[in-house]
Amino acid sequence: MTGARAVIVSAKGAARWQSGHPWIYRTDIYDEPKDEPGIVRVTDRRGRFLGQALYSPQSEIRLRLLTRGDEAVDAGWWGDRIAAAARRRDGIAATAWRAVHAEGDGLPSLVVDKYGPWIVAQILSAGLARVQADVLAGIRAALGPDGILLRNDAPVRRHEGLPLEVVLAHGTVPEVVEVVEEGVRYLAAPWSGQKTGAFLDQRDNRALVARYLRPDGRALDLFTYHGSFALHLARRAGEVIAVDQSAEALARGAENAGLNGLGNITWREANAFDLLRELERRRERFDAVVLDPPAFAKAKPTVPRAVAGYKEINLRAMRILAPEGVLFTCSCSYHVSREIFTAMLADAARDAGRRLQLITATGAAQDHPELVNVPETGYLKGALLRALD
Repeated sequence: MTGARAVIVSAKGAARWQSGHPWIYRTDIYDEPKDEPGIVRVTDRRGRFLGQALYSPQSEIRLRLLTRGDEAVDAGWWGDRIAAAARRRDGIAATAWRAVHAEGDGLPSLVVDKYGPWIVAQILSAGLARVQADVLAGIRAALGPDGILLRNDAPVRRHEGLPLEVVLAHGTVPEVVEVVEEGVRYLAAPWSGQKTGAFLDQRDNRALVARYLRPDGRALDLFTYHGSFALHLARRAGEVIAVDQSAEALARGAENAGLNGLGNITWREANAFDLLRELERRRERFDAVVLDPPAFAKAKPTVPRAVAGYKEINLRAMRILAPEGVLFTCSCSYHVSREIFTAMLADAARDAGRRLQLITATGAAQDHPELVNVPETGYLKGALLRALD
C-alpha cells in the first residue's frame, strides 16, 4: 500500500482500535485528506502504522478498520474474507442466511445475505462504496451467486452522503424467493421487503418459542409482518392469532400459511396496543405470546418514551398469559440496552402482578454475530419468559 493516502489519528483514536473497536470518529482525527472516500493508511502522530481502514469524509464515523496489516486490499482480499465468514455459517438449517454481518465478521459496513442461489447485499459506507467493484468481485468468487442485488436503500447511507437505491449488480434476482427454515416455508421479497427481504435475524428465536408452546395451545403473534413466528407456532398450536397494522403484510402472511398447508392461523389487522387492551378486558388467555415490535427508539433522546411503550405492551401481554404460558419479547432498538430492556421487563412483571421465570435471554441468530467489545453489534435483545401462576 505504499503511496496510499494517509489519515493521522489522535492517541484516543489509536487506543480505540487497540481496545478492539473498529471505529474512529471525526473528533479523533488529527489530519485527513478530506477529499475522496476509499481505503486509507492510518498512523498515529508519531508516524506509527496502525492499519488500513475505510474512510468516509462526510461521516461522523470517519474510519472503519479493515486490517492491521499492510497487504493489498483487493478483490482477492475481499473474496478470502467473505468465504471465511460463509464457512463459519456451516450447518444452518435454512436456505436463507447471512453470510457477512458487517463489523461482526470484521468487514465493516458490508452485509451479505444469501437467499438460495441469490445474494442481497448492502454497502453502508462511503468508503466501501468506493471499492464496490472489488467487493462484488469478492462476493462472486466466494459464493458463486446467480445474481447480486444491492439493497442500498438503508437510511444510514444518508449519513455517508450516499443515495438510497436498489440496484441489480449481477445476473438476475427474482422479486419473490421461497425460503425454507426448520421445515417452515415462507416467501421473501428481496427487492421490496424489510431489510434485505426478510427478518433473518429472528430465525433461531422463531424455532425456540415454538418448542415451548403447549401442544394444541393458543398463541398470539403481535407485529407479525409476514407471519414468520406465527408459521412456526401454528405447526404446534391449536389456534394462532397473527396481528399487524398492514393489510398487505397480512396478505403475504396468509400466502405463507398456504405454502405450509396451515389453516389454524387467523390474520387480524389491528393496532397491537389497542388489541392488547381489548383482549385484557375480555379476559382472553394465551399459552404463548410473541412481541416483535419495530424499533421504538431511533435515537438516544427517545429512549424514555420507547421504554414506556415497551413496558405497556409487555405488561398487557403478561396479563393475558395463561398459567405456564410463555412470552417471547424483544427489542431491536440499539439505544435500548439489554440492561434497560431487562429492567423494563421486571417493572412490567411487578405492575402486572405476575411471577415470570426467565427461560433464556436471546439475541440475533447465530449468523448475526456480536462482538463482545463492540456494543453496536448487539442491537437485538430478546427474552423467553414463563408465567408461574
